[in-house]
Amino acid sequence: MTTRFIEIMVGLFVVLGFLALFMLAMKVSNLSRLTDNDGYEVTAYFENIGGLKVRSPVTVSGVRVGQITSIVYDADRYEARVVMRIQEEHNYFPIDTTASIYTAGLLGEQYIALEPGAEDDVLTSGDTIEFTQSALVLEEIIGKIVVKLTSG
Repeated sequence: MTTRFIEIMVGLFVVLGFLALFMLAMKVSNLSRLTDNDGYEVTAYFENIGGLKVRSPVTVSGVRVGQITSIVYDADRYEARVVMRIQEEHNYFPIDTTASIYTAGLLGEQYIALEPGAEDDVLTSGDTIEFTQSALVLEEIIGKIVVKLTSG
């Protein structure tokens, strides 16, 4: 009887361990917010998005205010079109807001940081952020330095 109780407890412990690992994986991969449909969508165009991915965070002053819902190449503009869903409670960003792509740490994930402007009119669903700053790609910077050093 005692061994049966121990076997059940060990099985329960293993199941709880797998559940904890699953929840950790969901948190790390940003899949826990997959059904976050409230908010409004805005679009921004970038010449180079680097390693930006769908479901990457959108932040203001380091605070997460949304996430990226779509990344496609726009053949008309020859740029990447990035669609972001901003949470509904953050409906106060001016239309001259700037969107920049940054990297968390030296080799971390990339995200979009918004910097609010000074206009009185605010972004609404379907608007386009006109002022953007593309990602700094480390390989491009190193390549330019190497070319400069070898040519001079």
